[in-house]
Amino acid sequence: MYTDLPEEARSYGGEAGLTPVSTGLSTVDTFDVTFPGFGGEPVKAWLRLPGTATGPLPAVVQFVGHGCGRGHVLENLLWASAGYAHLQVDTRGPGSGWSRGATPTPARPGRRSPA
Repeated sequence: MYTDLPEEARSYGGEAGLTPVSTGLSTVDTFDVTFPGFGGEPVKAWLRLPGTATGPLPAVVQFVGHGCGRGHVLENLLWASAGYAHLQVDTRGPGSGWSRGATPTPARPGRRSPA
């Protein structure tokens, strides 16, 4: 039903942005990530890496689910502390119910993600 979604997503253009975040931690490096999501709307995430990383790492991509956001920058340090690259992706729209979010509700009325 949604076979053209990857092609449609690429049609909006945009690139992922990666900004280092100063957390005061020496064992985990954190980056504020923004990338184009459904309909070209920006999606936010945290990328946390072990501070000692020098090469490729195993990775965990975490979508926290409806009603939740990516959390505070210093939350959820387990995966990076265990040696994994950890991308914690915000929930678009009505996130932040029990954890902070930074991805807004879509600006264009009527645009919705497929169910």
